[in-house]
Amino acid sequence: MSAPIIKIAISAIAIGMIMMIVSVATGIGLQQKIREKVSAFNGHIIISNYDNNQSEVTLVPISKKQDFYPKFSSVPEVNHIQAIASKGGIIRTETAFEGIILKGVGADYQWNNIKEYLVSGKLPDFSKNLNEEVLISQFLANRLNLKVGDEFNTFFIKENQNKLPNIRRFKITGIFNSGFQEFDATYIIGDIRHIQHINKWRPDQVGAFEVFVNDFGKIKTVGEEVYQQTASTLDTKTIIEKYSYIFEWLKLFDFNIIVILAVMILVATINMVVALLVLILERTQMIGILKALGAGNWSVRKIFLYNAFYLIVRGLFWGNLIGISLLLIQRYFGIIQLNPENYYVNQAPVYLNWGYIVLLNLLTVTVCFLVLLIPSYIITKISPVKAIHFD
Repeated sequence: MSAPIIKIAISAIAIGMIMMIVSVATGIGLQQKIREKVSAFNGHIIISNYDNNQSEVTLVPISKKQDFYPKFSSVPEVNHIQAIASKGGIIRTETAFEGIILKGVGADYQWNNIKEYLVSGKLPDFSKNLNEEVLISQFLANRLNLKVGDEFNTFFIKENQNKLPNIRRFKITGIFNSGFQEFDATYIIGDIRHIQHINKWRPDQVGAFEVFVNDFGKIKTVGEEVYQQTASTLDTKTIIEKYSYIFEWLKLFDFNIIVILAVMILVATINMVVALLVLILERTQMIGILKALGAGNWSVRKIFLYNAFYLIVRGLFWGNLIGISLLLIQRYFGIIQLNPENYYVNQAPVYLNWGYIVLLNLLTVTVCFLVLLIPSYIITKISPVKAIHFD
């Protein structure tokens, strides 16, 4: 009787471990990937005028002559700060038009954050003279039927509606695809000096500052420190506050992971309890003989607990082997694709860390082993005389 029961118990532990490893790796991976993506195009903390808080478009400029720029030395957790500005406009081609926001950046812009999202062309260079190079999203390029090397006109409305709009002709040097639909459908990235000229700002005036921190886990604390170190006329907002709906959605993943871990460990434990009870029933006569020879209750219990531990280890071995293999396949081949409109990524990201894998194994072994102490207590109630005659 015990053979199929033992196989089922080992399979349950293996399947449970596979589910736990995959759920934690993909859940944390998705959270990290979305955080990285939102941060790459917005920074971790945005410093702006109070007048600009309700608008994506820069209305009132900020002077670059700030104590925190170009290096935020008063807050050690800040590793980079960059000046940006934004201006609404309309791209017009021979066949279509789209409303966009030009995000102006300068020589201090950290291109490494978005380099991985570049699908064709190259990054523009704004470190020297003013030029017409821009990055455009693949979403806008497809809608406007544009490609790398093409040029297009963009109309920027002046604040005085009686005046004719400003026209700028830009050249596409690169196309990116972040999968972050809210950004891809709206923004193009160009030289901040265009916005300064259109708005008649001085060269030392910008729209806002994007701040990057070393540890995203400390973003709230660092955000408060940054707020304290800025002038009273300026406001700071973390991307968690700016995109609260995204980060509230990400918190649900933590709850889902905990539920999956609890259910899988419960199923594995129940199967191991059943397997141990079957083993005890099959070995009742052996238990009676061992007790008759002078073996103590705990000594006999340890025999069955060691056997159960061996079965748990076998299940964990196959579970880890299959689970890690599936994650590696997904990481390098991207088998499972996701809809970026719903998940902000094109494929299921994987976060593979040996620390949490070891922790999951230890947690499973510990919980199962502690629970198995209860059914093993039955051994203490077995009488040697009755057990020897047990059939």
